[in-house]
Amino acid sequence: TFSSGVKKSTKSNQSPTPSQIRTNKSSTMRLSLALILIASPLNNAFTMQMSLRSTGGSHLTKSQKLELEKTAAAVATPGKGITACDEGPGTIGMRFEAVGVENTEENRRKYRQMLFEADGCENYLSAAILDPETLYQKSSTDDKLFPQVLTDRGIVPGVKPHLKIYTLPGTNGDTVMQGLDSLNVRAREYYEAGARFAKWRSPLVIDVANGCPTDLAIRANMHDLARYALICQSEGLMPIVEPDVSLSGCHTLEEAVDVNIRVQAELFKAMIDHGVYMAGSTLKPNIINPGRDCKESYTVEEIAEANIFVLEQSFPVAMKGANFLSGGQSLEDAAARLSAMNKIKGKGPWNLSFSWSQALQLPLLDLCKDKGDLQLDEMAKLYVEELAIAGAAARGEWDSKPGEGDHVGAVSEAKEMAMA
Repeated sequence: TFSSGVKKSTKSNQSPTPSQIRTNKSSTMRLSLALILIASPLNNAFTMQMSLRSTGGSHLTKSQKLELEKTAAAVATPGKGITACDEGPGTIGMRFEAVGVENTEENRRKYRQMLFEADGCENYLSAAILDPETLYQKSSTDDKLFPQVLTDRGIVPGVKPHLKIYTLPGTNGDTVMQGLDSLNVRAREYYEAGARFAKWRSPLVIDVANGCPTDLAIRANMHDLARYALICQSEGLMPIVEPDVSLSGCHTLEEAVDVNIRVQAELFKAMIDHGVYMAGSTLKPNIINPGRDCKESYTVEEIAEANIFVLEQSFPVAMKGANFLSGGQSLEDAAARLSAMNKIKGKGPWNLSFSWSQALQLPLLDLCKDKGDLQLDEMAKLYVEELAIAGAAARGEWDSKPGEGDHVGAVSEAKEMAMA
């Protein structure tokens, strides 16, 4: 009962004493004051800020938001895309050594200078992603730091701030990317060095037999991307979020669609929950494909429709564009698929373009085989020709050859070889 533990008065009509009246009034006033304080916006600013977190960027000033949105809009310039030159010394070193080029800092600097200064590259590039090493290197043409070289050409310079991949124990091989510790300090330094955006890659692999990616891996990686984006925006860098679902595997296109929808839905929900300013951010997704070893065959149009379908499920219209990674696809296949996407486009208002590394760079490095050194003039010429193809694909105007962009299943390929 409500009277449990309370001593009742033996006199039913006993009047309260003056002392009791003062005590009751005092208690009532304290309760009223507490209610007022709880309801007061002035004294509850933290709770108010938390309640507005999902509106995005509540911690940013108007000018900060405008700068982030301006950068995102520049990256999403129609018909232009991103050259991804953010390979670390070890990764680019392996590519150099595969064609007989010595992996030295000077060779890396000369190579990146060619990618930034090739005649006419600015006609097809809106942005460039740099490794931190490249951010502090200079052009031998005019002794300017590379971020300034790019800015002078109308190309927005950005940087890769993430560090090393770590395997999550007990997940059959799922991974997360490390580097959130001290990210705010590094982001501030990168901004001061001239970078205006950052790009963080969170790699995932579809392995149906082993249940990958696990829900844990999806959640951990997408929440890391959201925290990275929040930190970068607070330091002035427009964040590009890259949920990279690998092309490896034997999964079907339908299975890839399912996984990518779950991944992107988790990402955007996490970004909103973290208070990321969505209009001041950019998506760098993989092109949704069947696994490289998938036995089913798909046309380039079917692949394009799958990609548009995934975007339409959860990609916020507040974000201005998506710059697809190549992820091991050839230039011909990546361009065919991107162009097909832009031809059907769907309901979304987004700019759909490219952010390619291997698709552009591997053919350039092939020119150096058995030469012993970088063939910079030849590489620059081919590079601009490749960018023209990528730019046309970003406009939906690249007419690929029959079969380019299709996925030929392993069974079909074996049959064709047998018939030949």
